[in-house]
Amino acid sequence: MRRLVAFAASMSAVCLAGCAEAPSSASTTLITNVQVVDGTGAARRAASVRIEADRVAEVGDHLVAAPGEAVVDGRGLVLAPGFIDTHSHYDRGLEEDPTALGGVSQGITTAIVGQDGGSHFPLREYFARLEDSPVAINVASFAGHGSIRLEVMGDDFRRAATSAEVDRMRGLLQEELAAGALGLSTGLEYDPGIYSETEEVVALARVAAAAGGRYASHIRSEDRHVFEAIEEIIRIGDEAEIPVQVTHMKLAMRSLWGQADRLLARLDEARAAGVDVMACVYPYEFWQSTLTVLFPERDFDNREAAAFALSELAPPEGMRLTQFDPDPSYVGKTIAEIAELRGVDPVTAYIDLIEESQALEAETGESTESVMGTSMGPDDVARLIAWPHTDICSDGELDGGHPRGFGTFARVLRLYVRETAALTLEEAVHKMSGLPARNMGLVDRGVIRPGAFADLLLFDPTTIADRASVGEPQLPSAGVDRVWVNGIEVYSAGAPTGMYPGRVIQRSDSDEETT
Repeated sequence: MRRLVAFAASMSAVCLAGCAEAPSSASTTLITNVQVVDGTGAARRAASVRIEADRVAEVGDHLVAAPGEAVVDGRGLVLAPGFIDTHSHYDRGLEEDPTALGGVSQGITTAIVGQDGGSHFPLREYFARLEDSPVAINVASFAGHGSIRLEVMGDDFRRAATSAEVDRMRGLLQEELAAGALGLSTGLEYDPGIYSETEEVVALARVAAAAGGRYASHIRSEDRHVFEAIEEIIRIGDEAEIPVQVTHMKLAMRSLWGQADRLLARLDEARAAGVDVMACVYPYEFWQSTLTVLFPERDFDNREAAAFALSELAPPEGMRLTQFDPDPSYVGKTIAEIAELRGVDPVTAYIDLIEESQALEAETGESTESVMGTSMGPDDVARLIAWPHTDICSDGELDGGHPRGFGTFARVLRLYVRETAALTLEEAVHKMSGLPARNMGLVDRGVIRPGAFADLLLFDPTTIADRASVGEPQLPSAGVDRVWVNGIEVYSAGAPTGMYPGRVIQRSDSDEETT
Protein backbone atom coordinates (compact mmCIF):
# COMPACT_ATOMS: atom_id res chain seq x y z
CA MET A 1 0.00 0.00 0.00
CA ARG A 2 1.29 3.46 -0.78
CA ARG A 3 2.28 5.65 2.09
CA LEU A 4 0.75 9.09 2.11
CA VAL A 5 3.73 10.98 3.45
CA ALA A 6 7.49 10.97 3.73
CA PHE A 7 8.18 10.09 7.35
CA ALA A 8 11.83 10.37 8.35
CA ALA A 9 13.02 7.70 10.76
CA SER A 10 14.70 10.32 12.90
CA MET A 11 11.43 12.20 13.49
CA SER A 12 10.53 12.73 17.12
CA ALA A 13 7.51 10.82 18.43
CA VAL A 14 5.78 14.10 19.22
CA CYS A 15 6.62 16.60 16.51
CA LEU A 16 3.74 18.67 15.30
CA ALA A 17 5.44 20.68 12.59
CA GLY A 18 6.61 17.81 10.40
CA CYS A 19 10.14 17.74 11.75
CA ALA A 20 11.81 15.35 9.36
CA GLU A 21 15.31 16.44 8.47
CA ALA A 22 15.40 19.30 5.98
CA PRO A 23 16.79 18.55 2.52
CA SER A 24 20.58 18.65 2.48
CA SER A 25 20.71 21.00 -0.50
CA ALA A 26 21.62 24.57 0.42
CA SER A 27 19.89 25.99 -2.66
CA THR A 28 17.45 28.83 -2.16
CA THR A 29 14.52 30.30 -4.05
CA LEU A 30 13.59 33.97 -4.12
CA ILE A 31 9.97 34.79 -4.93
CA THR A 32 9.82 38.42 -6.03
CA ASN A 33 7.17 40.96 -6.94
CA VAL A 34 4.32 39.52 -4.85
CA GLN A 35 1.57 40.78 -2.57
CA VAL A 36 2.16 38.88 0.66
CA VAL A 37 -0.98 37.93 2.59
CA ASP A 38 0.75 36.32 5.54
CA GLY A 39 -2.08 34.31 7.13
CA THR A 40 -2.35 36.35 10.32
CA GLY A 41 -5.11 38.62 9.05
CA ALA A 42 -2.73 41.53 8.58
CA ALA A 43 -3.06 43.71 5.49
CA ARG A 44 -1.29 42.54 2.35
CA ARG A 45 2.02 44.15 1.49
CA ALA A 46 4.39 44.18 -1.44
CA ALA A 47 7.43 42.08 -0.66
CA SER A 48 9.74 39.28 -1.69
CA VAL A 49 10.11 35.94 0.10
CA ARG A 50 13.20 33.76 0.25
CA ILE A 51 12.91 29.99 0.75
CA GLU A 52 15.88 28.10 2.11
CA ALA A 53 15.51 24.32 2.23
CA ASP A 54 12.05 23.71 3.73
CA ARG A 55 11.63 27.05 5.52
CA VAL A 56 10.91 30.69 4.85
CA ALA A 57 14.26 32.38 5.40
CA GLU A 58 13.43 36.05 4.76
CA VAL A 59 10.50 38.33 4.02
CA GLY A 60 11.43 41.81 2.90
CA ASP A 61 10.91 44.76 0.61
CA HIS A 62 14.37 44.88 -0.94
CA LEU A 63 15.65 41.32 -1.12
CA VAL A 64 18.26 40.82 -3.85
CA ALA A 65 18.87 37.52 -5.60
CA ALA A 66 22.10 35.81 -4.63
CA PRO A 67 24.38 34.34 -7.32
CA GLY A 68 22.93 31.06 -8.55
CA GLU A 69 19.69 31.50 -6.61
CA ALA A 70 16.46 30.40 -8.30
CA VAL A 71 14.16 33.38 -8.84
CA VAL A 72 10.41 33.27 -9.36
CA ASP A 73 8.78 36.46 -10.60
CA GLY A 74 5.40 36.61 -8.87
CA ARG A 75 4.08 39.17 -11.38
CA GLY A 76 2.16 41.03 -8.69
CA LEU A 77 0.10 37.98 -7.68
CA VAL A 78 -0.79 37.09 -4.09
CA LEU A 79 1.55 34.87 -2.10
CA ALA A 80 -0.22 33.21 0.84
CA PRO A 81 0.51 30.37 3.23
CA GLY A 82 -0.59 26.99 1.93
CA PHE A 83 -4.14 26.20 2.95
CA ILE A 84 -4.82 23.78 5.80
CA ASP A 85 -7.91 21.59 5.42
CA THR A 86 -8.99 20.84 8.98
CA HIS A 87 -11.61 18.25 8.04
CA SER A 88 -10.50 16.20 5.08
CA HIS A 89 -11.01 12.73 3.68
CA TYR A 90 -8.10 13.04 1.26
CA ASP A 91 -6.69 9.76 2.52
CA ARG A 92 -9.39 8.34 0.24
CA GLY A 93 -7.63 8.67 -3.08
CA LEU A 94 -4.06 9.64 -2.16
CA GLU A 95 -2.81 6.15 -2.86
CA GLU A 96 -4.15 6.39 -6.41
CA ASP A 97 -3.20 10.05 -6.87
CA PRO A 98 -0.19 11.03 -4.75
CA THR A 99 -0.10 14.39 -6.57
CA ALA A 100 -3.30 15.30 -4.66
CA LEU A 101 -4.42 17.26 -7.70
CA GLY A 102 -7.82 18.17 -6.24
CA GLY A 103 -6.07 19.72 -3.26
CA VAL A 104 -3.00 21.44 -4.66
CA SER A 105 -4.96 22.97 -7.53
CA GLN A 106 -6.92 24.96 -4.93
CA GLY A 107 -3.91 25.65 -2.69
CA ILE A 108 -4.22 22.94 -0.03
CA THR A 109 -0.83 21.92 1.37
CA THR A 110 -1.97 20.11 4.56
CA ALA A 111 -4.90 17.72 4.96
CA ILE A 112 -6.12 16.59 8.38
CA VAL A 113 -7.77 13.18 8.20
CA GLY A 114 -9.10 10.64 10.70
CA GLN A 115 -12.39 12.50 10.87
CA ASP A 116 -15.98 11.67 11.86
CA GLY A 117 -14.73 9.06 14.32
CA GLY A 118 -13.01 6.98 11.63
CA SER A 119 -9.24 6.70 11.34
CA HIS A 120 -6.64 4.24 10.11
CA PHE A 121 -5.97 1.87 12.98
CA PRO A 122 -3.44 1.57 14.42
CA LEU A 123 -1.92 4.88 13.39
CA ARG A 124 1.64 3.82 14.17
CA GLU A 125 1.43 1.02 11.62
CA TYR A 126 -0.41 3.26 9.19
CA PHE A 127 2.32 5.89 9.29
CA ALA A 128 5.00 3.23 9.02
CA ARG A 129 3.29 1.62 6.01
CA LEU A 130 3.22 4.93 4.22
CA GLU A 131 6.85 5.96 4.36
CA ASP A 132 7.78 4.20 1.11
CA SER A 133 5.41 6.24 -1.03
CA PRO A 134 5.29 9.95 -0.14
CA VAL A 135 2.71 12.32 -1.57
CA ALA A 136 2.62 15.98 -2.50
CA ILE A 137 0.90 17.32 0.63
CA ASN A 138 1.33 17.10 4.38
CA VAL A 139 -1.02 14.79 6.28
CA ALA A 140 -2.06 14.78 9.94
CA SER A 141 -4.63 12.54 11.57
CA PHE A 142 -6.97 12.38 14.51
CA ALA A 143 -7.63 9.08 16.27
CA GLY A 144 -11.18 8.00 15.51
CA HIS A 145 -13.47 7.14 18.41
CA GLY A 146 -15.52 4.89 16.14
CA SER A 147 -12.46 2.95 15.01
CA ILE A 148 -11.35 2.43 18.60
CA ARG A 149 -14.88 1.53 19.72
CA LEU A 150 -15.18 -1.14 17.01
CA GLU A 151 -11.80 -2.55 17.98
CA VAL A 152 -13.03 -3.00 21.56
CA MET A 153 -16.70 -3.90 21.06
CA GLY A 154 -16.73 -5.55 17.63
CA ASP A 155 -20.19 -6.07 16.20
CA ASP A 156 -21.74 -5.70 19.65
CA PHE A 157 -21.60 -1.90 19.54
CA ARG A 158 -25.32 -1.05 19.60
CA ARG A 159 -25.31 -0.29 23.30
CA ALA A 160 -23.52 1.71 25.97
CA ALA A 161 -19.98 0.56 26.67
CA THR A 162 -19.13 -0.98 30.03
CA SER A 163 -16.57 0.65 32.30
CA ALA A 164 -14.09 -2.10 31.38
CA GLU A 165 -14.63 -1.43 27.69
CA VAL A 166 -14.14 2.30 28.19
CA ASP A 167 -10.89 1.54 29.99
CA ARG A 168 -9.72 -0.51 27.01
CA MET A 169 -10.65 2.35 24.69
CA ARG A 170 -8.66 4.72 26.85
CA GLY A 171 -5.60 2.50 26.53
CA LEU A 172 -5.91 2.27 22.75
CA LEU A 173 -6.37 6.02 22.48
CA GLN A 174 -3.20 6.57 24.51
CA GLU A 175 -1.34 4.43 21.98
CA GLU A 176 -2.76 6.43 19.07
CA LEU A 177 -1.80 9.70 20.74
CA ALA A 178 1.70 8.37 21.34
CA ALA A 179 1.88 7.60 17.63
CA GLY A 180 1.20 11.28 16.89
CA ALA A 181 -2.58 11.66 16.59
CA LEU A 182 -3.68 15.28 16.91
CA GLY A 183 -6.42 14.22 19.30
CA LEU A 184 -9.77 12.44 19.31
CA SER A 185 -12.46 12.66 16.64
CA THR A 186 -16.02 11.42 16.95
CA GLY A 187 -18.86 10.79 14.54
CA LEU A 188 -21.80 10.78 16.93
CA GLU A 189 -24.40 10.70 14.15
CA TYR A 190 -22.90 7.49 12.74
CA ASP A 191 -22.49 3.89 13.83
CA PRO A 192 -20.89 3.01 16.19
CA GLY A 193 -20.51 6.42 17.87
CA ILE A 194 -24.24 7.12 17.90
CA TYR A 195 -24.66 4.46 20.61
CA SER A 196 -22.08 5.97 22.95
CA GLU A 197 -23.03 7.92 26.04
CA THR A 198 -21.61 11.37 26.66
CA GLU A 199 -19.71 10.05 29.68
CA GLU A 200 -17.81 7.62 27.44
CA VAL A 201 -16.73 10.45 25.15
CA VAL A 202 -15.74 12.68 28.08
CA ALA A 203 -13.58 9.89 29.51
CA LEU A 204 -11.75 9.56 26.20
CA ALA A 205 -11.51 13.31 25.66
CA ARG A 206 -9.75 13.57 29.03
CA VAL A 207 -7.11 11.15 27.76
CA ALA A 208 -6.59 13.33 24.68
CA ALA A 209 -6.45 16.47 26.83
CA ALA A 210 -3.81 14.95 29.11
CA ALA A 211 -1.61 14.37 26.06
CA GLY A 212 -2.07 17.92 24.77
CA GLY A 213 -4.53 16.82 22.11
CA ARG A 214 -7.78 18.21 20.77
CA TYR A 215 -11.32 17.04 20.15
CA ALA A 216 -13.14 17.30 16.81
CA SER A 217 -16.69 16.11 16.41
CA HIS A 218 -19.32 15.42 13.82
CA ILE A 219 -21.84 16.22 16.51
CA ARG A 220 -24.77 13.98 17.43
CA SER A 221 -27.25 15.91 15.31
CA GLU A 222 -26.95 18.60 12.66
CA ASP A 223 -30.69 18.96 12.21
CA ARG A 224 -33.48 17.87 14.63
CA HIS A 225 -31.44 18.12 17.79
CA VAL A 226 -28.60 20.40 16.75
CA PHE A 227 -28.80 22.69 19.77
CA GLU A 228 -28.76 19.73 22.16
CA ALA A 229 -25.74 18.40 20.25
CA ILE A 230 -24.02 21.76 20.63
CA GLU A 231 -24.62 21.58 24.37
CA GLU A 232 -23.00 18.15 24.40
CA ILE A 233 -19.79 19.29 22.70
CA ILE A 234 -19.60 22.30 25.01
CA ARG A 235 -19.99 19.96 27.97
CA ILE A 236 -17.21 17.70 26.64
CA GLY A 237 -14.90 20.69 26.22
CA ASP A 238 -15.72 21.94 29.70
CA GLU A 239 -15.45 18.66 31.61
CA ALA A 240 -12.41 17.35 29.73
CA GLU A 241 -10.74 20.79 29.60
CA ILE A 242 -9.90 20.31 25.95
CA PRO A 243 -10.22 22.51 22.83
CA VAL A 244 -13.24 21.34 20.82
CA GLN A 245 -14.10 21.78 17.15
CA VAL A 246 -17.60 21.52 15.70
CA THR A 247 -16.73 19.98 12.36
CA HIS A 248 -18.57 21.03 9.18
CA MET A 249 -20.95 23.12 11.32
CA LYS A 250 -24.39 23.57 9.77
CA LEU A 251 -28.10 24.07 10.35
CA ALA A 252 -29.38 21.25 8.19
CA MET A 253 -33.14 21.56 8.64
CA ARG A 254 -35.53 23.97 6.98
CA SER A 255 -37.19 25.07 10.22
CA LEU A 256 -33.74 25.98 11.59
CA TRP A 257 -32.78 28.25 8.73
CA GLY A 258 -32.15 31.79 9.93
CA GLN A 259 -30.95 30.70 13.38
CA ALA A 260 -27.22 31.02 12.74
CA ASP A 261 -26.95 33.98 15.11
CA ARG A 262 -28.60 31.96 17.88
CA LEU A 263 -26.08 29.17 17.37
CA LEU A 264 -23.09 31.51 17.29
CA ALA A 265 -24.32 33.39 20.37
CA ARG A 266 -24.29 30.11 22.30
CA LEU A 267 -20.77 29.34 21.14
CA ASP A 268 -19.61 32.84 22.08
CA GLU A 269 -21.17 32.38 25.51
CA ALA A 270 -19.29 29.10 25.95
CA ARG A 271 -16.02 30.73 24.90
CA ALA A 272 -16.60 33.55 27.40
CA ALA A 273 -17.06 30.87 30.08
CA GLY A 274 -13.67 29.37 29.22
CA VAL A 275 -14.48 26.60 26.73
CA ASP A 276 -12.16 26.79 23.71
CA VAL A 277 -14.82 25.93 21.13
CA MET A 278 -14.29 26.56 17.43
CA ALA A 279 -15.71 25.30 14.14
CA CYS A 280 -15.04 24.54 10.50
CA VAL A 281 -17.48 25.08 7.63
CA TYR A 282 -17.51 24.24 3.94
CA PRO A 283 -19.09 26.72 1.48
CA TYR A 284 -21.87 24.56 0.06
CA GLU A 285 -25.55 24.13 0.84
CA PHE A 286 -25.47 20.38 0.34
CA TRP A 287 -23.67 17.62 2.23
CA GLN A 288 -22.57 14.11 1.34
CA SER A 289 -23.21 11.15 3.61
CA THR A 290 -25.33 8.01 3.67
CA LEU A 291 -29.01 7.43 2.99
CA THR A 292 -29.35 6.22 6.57
CA VAL A 293 -27.85 9.21 8.36
CA LEU A 294 -31.21 11.01 8.54
CA PHE A 295 -32.71 8.24 10.74
CA PRO A 296 -31.37 8.89 14.27
CA GLU A 297 -33.47 6.04 15.67
CA ARG A 298 -32.16 3.69 12.98
CA ASP A 299 -35.77 2.83 12.09
CA PHE A 300 -35.18 2.68 8.37
CA ASP A 301 -38.60 1.24 7.52
CA ASN A 302 -40.45 4.01 9.38
CA ARG A 303 -42.45 5.89 6.75
CA GLU A 304 -43.11 8.79 9.11
CA ALA A 305 -39.38 9.25 9.73
CA ALA A 306 -38.64 8.99 6.00
CA ALA A 307 -41.36 11.51 5.16
CA PHE A 308 -39.98 13.92 7.76
CA ALA A 309 -36.50 13.58 6.30
CA LEU A 310 -37.74 14.34 2.79
CA SER A 311 -39.86 17.29 3.86
CA GLU A 312 -37.68 18.96 6.50
CA LEU A 313 -34.11 17.77 5.97
CA ALA A 314 -33.54 17.24 2.24
CA PRO A 315 -36.24 17.22 -0.45
CA PRO A 316 -36.52 14.27 -2.89
CA GLU A 317 -35.24 16.48 -5.71
CA GLY A 318 -32.33 17.52 -3.48
CA MET A 319 -31.16 13.99 -2.57
CA ARG A 320 -28.78 12.82 -5.31
CA LEU A 321 -27.04 9.43 -5.21
CA THR A 322 -23.26 9.48 -5.59
CA GLN A 323 -22.88 5.71 -5.03
CA PHE A 324 -25.41 2.91 -5.28
CA ASP A 325 -23.84 -0.48 -5.83
CA PRO A 326 -27.12 -2.42 -6.12
CA ASP A 327 -27.83 -0.45 -9.32
CA PRO A 328 -24.99 1.85 -10.43
CA SER A 329 -27.24 3.40 -13.09
CA TYR A 330 -28.89 5.35 -10.27
CA VAL A 331 -25.71 7.32 -9.56
CA GLY A 332 -26.35 10.98 -10.37
CA LYS A 333 -30.11 10.60 -10.05
CA THR A 334 -32.24 12.10 -7.30
CA ILE A 335 -34.70 10.21 -5.15
CA ALA A 336 -37.46 12.08 -6.97
CA GLU A 337 -36.18 10.81 -10.32
CA ILE A 338 -35.74 7.26 -9.04
CA ALA A 339 -39.26 7.29 -7.59
CA GLU A 340 -40.62 8.29 -10.97
CA LEU A 341 -38.63 5.56 -12.71
CA ARG A 342 -40.00 2.99 -10.29
CA GLY A 343 -43.54 4.30 -10.34
CA VAL A 344 -43.66 4.82 -6.56
CA ASP A 345 -43.81 7.78 -4.22
CA PRO A 346 -40.49 9.28 -2.94
CA VAL A 347 -40.94 7.91 0.60
CA THR A 348 -41.32 4.37 -0.70
CA ALA A 349 -38.35 4.83 -3.02
CA TYR A 350 -36.20 6.14 -0.16
CA ILE A 351 -37.04 3.23 2.13
CA ASP A 352 -36.53 0.68 -0.66
CA LEU A 353 -33.12 2.13 -1.60
CA ILE A 354 -31.94 1.76 1.99
CA GLU A 355 -33.22 -1.82 2.18
CA GLU A 356 -31.51 -2.78 -1.07
CA SER A 357 -28.20 -1.19 -0.14
CA GLN A 358 -28.18 -2.76 3.31
CA ALA A 359 -28.92 -6.20 1.87
CA LEU A 360 -25.89 -5.92 -0.40
CA GLU A 361 -23.76 -4.48 2.39
CA ALA A 362 -24.60 -7.51 4.54
CA GLU A 363 -23.18 -9.71 1.78
CA THR A 364 -20.06 -7.68 0.99
CA GLY A 365 -19.24 -6.05 4.31
CA GLU A 366 -18.53 -2.86 2.36
CA SER A 367 -20.29 0.49 2.13
CA THR A 368 -22.63 0.36 -0.84
CA GLU A 369 -24.24 3.81 -1.07
CA SER A 370 -23.79 7.51 -0.55
CA VAL A 371 -25.90 10.55 -1.25
CA MET A 372 -25.68 14.33 -1.48
CA GLY A 373 -28.47 16.19 0.28
CA THR A 374 -29.41 19.85 -0.01
CA SER A 375 -30.24 20.99 3.51
CA MET A 376 -28.67 24.36 4.32
CA GLY A 377 -29.63 27.95 3.60
CA PRO A 378 -27.02 30.15 1.88
CA ASP A 379 -27.37 33.02 4.38
CA ASP A 380 -26.70 30.66 7.28
CA VAL A 381 -23.64 29.20 5.53
CA ALA A 382 -22.23 32.68 4.99
CA ARG A 383 -22.95 33.72 8.57
CA LEU A 384 -21.32 30.61 10.04
CA ILE A 385 -18.25 31.08 7.84
CA ALA A 386 -17.89 34.69 9.01
CA TRP A 387 -17.71 33.75 12.72
CA PRO A 388 -14.19 34.72 13.88
CA HIS A 389 -13.46 31.21 15.17
CA THR A 390 -14.56 29.36 12.02
CA ASP A 391 -11.94 27.97 9.68
CA ILE A 392 -12.57 26.54 6.24
CA CYS A 393 -12.69 22.79 5.63
CA SER A 394 -13.62 20.71 2.60
CA ASP A 395 -14.92 17.45 4.12
CA GLY A 396 -13.87 16.31 0.66
CA GLU A 397 -12.25 13.40 -1.10
CA LEU A 398 -9.86 13.20 -4.03
CA ASP A 399 -12.10 10.67 -5.76
CA GLY A 400 -15.49 11.71 -4.39
CA GLY A 401 -18.75 12.80 -5.95
CA HIS A 402 -19.12 16.10 -4.08
CA PRO A 403 -17.44 19.13 -5.70
CA ARG A 404 -16.10 20.25 -2.31
CA GLY A 405 -13.15 17.87 -2.70
CA PHE A 406 -11.82 19.92 -5.63
CA GLY A 407 -13.45 23.31 -5.12
CA THR A 408 -13.87 24.41 -1.50
CA PHE A 409 -11.01 26.84 -0.97
CA ALA A 410 -11.15 28.43 -4.42
CA ARG A 411 -14.91 28.77 -3.98
CA VAL A 412 -14.45 30.79 -0.79
CA LEU A 413 -12.11 33.17 -2.58
CA ARG A 414 -14.44 33.50 -5.54
CA LEU A 415 -17.81 33.68 -3.79
CA TYR A 416 -17.16 35.25 -0.40
CA VAL A 417 -14.26 37.54 -1.31
CA ARG A 418 -14.55 38.58 -4.95
CA GLU A 419 -18.28 38.31 -5.66
CA THR A 420 -20.07 39.16 -2.39
CA ALA A 421 -17.32 40.84 -0.33
CA ALA A 422 -18.54 38.95 2.72
CA LEU A 423 -14.87 38.51 3.66
CA THR A 424 -11.78 40.50 2.85
CA LEU A 425 -9.00 38.64 1.11
CA GLU A 426 -6.93 38.82 4.29
CA GLU A 427 -9.78 37.41 6.39
CA ALA A 428 -10.39 34.55 3.98
CA VAL A 429 -6.71 33.59 3.80
CA HIS A 430 -6.51 33.71 7.60
CA LYS A 431 -9.47 31.33 7.81
CA MET A 432 -7.67 28.93 5.48
CA SER A 433 -4.15 29.12 6.93
CA GLY A 434 -3.27 30.84 10.21
CA LEU A 435 -6.59 30.16 11.94
CA PRO A 436 -6.77 26.44 11.12
CA ALA A 437 -3.15 26.10 12.23
CA ARG A 438 -4.17 27.63 15.56
CA ASN A 439 -7.36 25.57 15.79
CA MET A 440 -5.44 22.34 15.21
CA GLY A 441 -2.42 23.34 17.31
CA LEU A 442 0.02 23.27 14.39
CA VAL A 443 3.37 24.95 14.92
CA ASP A 444 5.21 26.93 12.22
CA ARG A 445 2.54 26.37 9.60
CA GLY A 446 -0.19 28.61 8.25
CA VAL A 447 1.87 31.83 8.23
CA ILE A 448 4.55 33.50 6.14
CA ARG A 449 7.38 34.59 8.40
CA PRO A 450 11.04 33.67 8.83
CA GLY A 451 11.32 30.22 10.36
CA ALA A 452 7.92 28.98 9.25
CA PHE A 453 7.69 26.02 6.93
CA ALA A 454 7.61 27.03 3.28
CA ASP A 455 4.11 25.81 2.47
CA LEU A 456 3.12 28.54 0.02
CA LEU A 457 0.53 29.37 -2.60
CA LEU A 458 0.83 31.90 -5.45
CA PHE A 459 -2.53 32.83 -6.96
CA ASP A 460 -4.39 35.47 -8.92
CA PRO A 461 -7.16 36.92 -6.71
CA THR A 462 -9.01 38.22 -9.77
CA THR A 463 -9.39 34.80 -11.42
CA ILE A 464 -9.19 32.13 -8.72
CA ALA A 465 -12.37 30.09 -8.89
CA ASP A 466 -13.82 26.67 -8.30
CA ARG A 467 -14.72 24.75 -11.44
CA ALA A 468 -15.96 21.54 -9.82
CA SER A 469 -19.72 21.07 -9.96
CA VAL A 470 -22.33 18.45 -9.15
CA GLY A 471 -22.13 17.23 -12.74
CA GLU A 472 -18.31 17.36 -12.87
CA PRO A 473 -17.09 17.14 -9.28
CA GLN A 474 -13.43 16.52 -10.07
CA LEU A 475 -12.52 19.56 -12.14
CA PRO A 476 -9.41 21.32 -10.77
CA SER A 477 -9.77 24.93 -9.67
CA ALA A 478 -8.57 27.89 -11.72
CA GLY A 479 -6.32 30.80 -10.80
CA VAL A 480 -3.63 28.99 -8.79
CA ASP A 481 -0.22 29.63 -10.30
CA ARG A 482 2.22 27.72 -8.08
CA VAL A 483 2.20 25.74 -4.83
CA TRP A 484 5.16 24.83 -2.62
CA VAL A 485 5.14 22.20 0.14
CA ASN A 486 8.08 22.20 2.54
CA GLY A 487 9.96 24.40 0.08
CA ILE A 488 9.41 22.14 -2.94
CA GLU A 489 7.19 23.14 -5.84
CA VAL A 490 4.38 20.61 -6.25
CA TYR A 491 2.06 22.47 -8.65
CA SER A 492 2.90 24.83 -11.50
CA ALA A 493 1.30 26.01 -14.74
CA GLY A 494 -1.89 24.08 -14.09
CA ALA A 495 -0.31 20.70 -13.43
CA PRO A 496 1.42 18.74 -10.65
CA THR A 497 5.21 18.74 -10.82
CA GLY A 498 5.56 15.12 -9.75
CA MET A 499 7.41 16.05 -6.55
CA TYR A 500 6.31 14.44 -3.27
CA PRO A 501 7.69 16.40 -0.30
CA GLY A 502 4.65 15.94 1.98
CA ARG A 503 5.22 14.89 5.58
CA VAL A 504 3.36 13.44 8.50
CA ILE A 505 2.46 16.20 10.93
CA GLN A 506 2.23 14.96 14.49
CA ARG A 507 0.90 16.43 17.66
CA SER A 508 3.26 18.50 19.78
CA ASP A 509 3.37 18.45 23.55
CA SER A 510 3.58 22.23 23.42
CA ASP A 511 0.50 24.17 22.35
CA GLU A 512 2.43 26.98 20.72
CA GLU A 513 0.26 28.96 18.35
CA THR A 514 1.24 30.22 14.92
CA THR A 515 -0.85 33.37 15.08
